[in-house]
Amino acid sequence: MSTARKHDPISVQDYLAGEAHSDQRHEYIAGVVYAQAGGTNRHNAIATNATVALANQLRGTGCRAFNSDTKVRIRNAAGTRFYYPDAMVVCRANPPSDSFQDEPVLIVEVISETTRRIDEGEKREAYLEIPSLAGYVLVEQSSLSAVVYQRGRQSGGDQGFQRSIVSGLDDVIQIDEIPLELTLRELYEDVELAEPDSTDRS
Repeated sequence: MSTARKHDPISVQDYLAGEAHSDQRHEYIAGVVYAQAGGTNRHNAIATNATVALANQLRGTGCRAFNSDTKVRIRNAAGTRFYYPDAMVVCRANPPSDSFQDEPVLIVEVISETTRRIDEGEKREAYLEIPSLAGYVLVEQSSLSAVVYQRGRQSGGDQGFQRSIVSGLDDVIQIDEIPLELTLRELYEDVELAEPDSTDRS
């Protein structure tokens, strides 16, 4: 996400109206709009693999996968935000006429060195405040690995999120609450990994 301001500030209604006719995607943070840079072929391949793998697993479950064209709306004490996750799973969908979802159960972001600070900081903090969210997955581009934040829920209530790392083609990302299993082999299918100093800005 770019740090350059496009408008300062605008309403949610004006943002959504402008986004509906814009050739470029923008994210919205409490009245400020940020232009989103395009992703590399590698980034888009991993994101597409994630969406396809999720969609295949979710057939017949009542949940469905959405790609990066669908926004997620987050409303908290800091204000309203709209982000474009690389992939997400929703089991209680917004009306078909909406351009965003409010209740994702899983969010996937494909990260690079240039997006790591935002994906692991600002976005992670905002995503983990979503009451419906069961898991947040950050997929690397320079190694066969992903960081998984999974919410623990027991009879006593919400146990918060636990962080784990999966690595290697046969390792499995398991989100118990959905339930869902996603292997790194599926995420990295036909993907040539980036060097650690990747300049991808998506």
